[in-house]
Amino acid sequence: MNMVNLPNVTHSAPPTPWQRYDLRVPRYTSYPTAPHFHAGVTAASYGQWLRQLDPNLPLSLYFHIPFCAEMCWYCGCHNKIVKRYDPVRRYMDTLLTEIDLVSSRMPAPMTVHHLHWGGGSPSMLRGDDWQRAMDRLHQRFDVAGDAEIALELDPRTTTESYVATLASAGVNRVSIGVQDFDDTVQRAINRPQPFDVTQRVVDWLRGHGIDAVNLDLMYGLPHQTEALVRDMVDQAMLLNPSRIALFGYAHVPWMKSHQRLIDEAALPDALARWRQAEVAAERLTEYGFIRVGLDHFAHADDAMARAAGDGKLGRNFQGYTTDRAETLIGFGASAISGMPQGYAQNSPALRDYARAVSDGRLPIARGIAMDGDDRLRRDIIQSIMCDLEADIPDICARYGKAADFTKTWEKLAPLRADGYITIENSRLRVTEAGRPLVRVVAAAFDAYLENGAARHSQAV
Repeated sequence: MNMVNLPNVTHSAPPTPWQRYDLRVPRYTSYPTAPHFHAGVTAASYGQWLRQLDPNLPLSLYFHIPFCAEMCWYCGCHNKIVKRYDPVRRYMDTLLTEIDLVSSRMPAPMTVHHLHWGGGSPSMLRGDDWQRAMDRLHQRFDVAGDAEIALELDPRTTTESYVATLASAGVNRVSIGVQDFDDTVQRAINRPQPFDVTQRVVDWLRGHGIDAVNLDLMYGLPHQTEALVRDMVDQAMLLNPSRIALFGYAHVPWMKSHQRLIDEAALPDALARWRQAEVAAERLTEYGFIRVGLDHFAHADDAMARAAGDGKLGRNFQGYTTDRAETLIGFGASAISGMPQGYAQNSPALRDYARAVSDGRLPIARGIAMDGDDRLRRDIIQSIMCDLEADIPDICARYGKAADFTKTWEKLAPLRADGYITIENSRLRVTEAGRPLVRVVAAAFDAYLENGAARHSQAV
């Protein structure tokens, strides 16, 4: 299959990356990426993979709660708007049954070091559902005493009593969705969230012993400017976060129809997005944050900053992580499991997901099994995305392969000529100037990325 085509170097003018590299490429939270999953991976495939797991290796768990009280127009997640709790309660009944189905197919209870609750809005769960979920997990798995239990939280629907419930259930890291503090931007994306609402929830979290607080910020939103993005960072610092995730808004209305409600004329162009990303990054580093990978920032004493410095940073469907477990089991509608053998995704349709679990079947809709070439390229792409470098000969040697990427080097020639990467003895390194283009670099090693076959988000 063809790999992504990069522009040819045919002039000596100063590089203009926002024009020359304004490509649509995957985010590489997996490889192969989700658009290439297929129905050939079934419940039977997944069940066999579960039985083949080594019970002595660490395990990570992800739980997808697809419900929200309101639709944020920028959202690219799989979610459903609900006004009553009954559908959420029924969903939790199904999810707990799925936990039983999956764990019963494992060779033995496995040790879990990372548990992540995402959505949607996991903070929609009521306290009793939180408690029975954690009780079931402790019954079915060996949850390590120092396990990271992380939750994505919407401060607009959070109460202090709920925060207390989270703390008692063992939650020790929370990511708060902010996006931007500016009222005009918030109204343009249907996400009204005054600063004092976020501040109050942060104070509650720390008051109940949850000190690890992450903030999710975005650039590339309607009406954002460099000045507003700089102010966004300044306000975020008043909350003293442990980590910042700085995401570029992915405008994909062909995939998420509600994004059509956003005024496209108010969106920044490629040059403005580039500058906003750089202004935010510069401001965060001025505050002493360590730049991690493409779009994360962490305090120097945070585990993520240490992992990045030690070359132990990981990347999965939640983005950058300190979790290096090879097996991540996903629970809930649309959740994806990443395993040594490949990827398996649950049915995204709530009705199909619930019916399968009710019938005692693993609710798998699609996936992909990996071969040796997939694993080799996955390791190269992960190294580029996490470490901004890849020792191609060393990675190839692990798989008994020759490091023959001549055509890839040709495709990367423009980036090399512009000073965004270096290549010495087939060892690739992304320069600091090229960090925003790391997805473009990784895409050159993607054997599935056919020209024009899939529409992805902008590289910057």
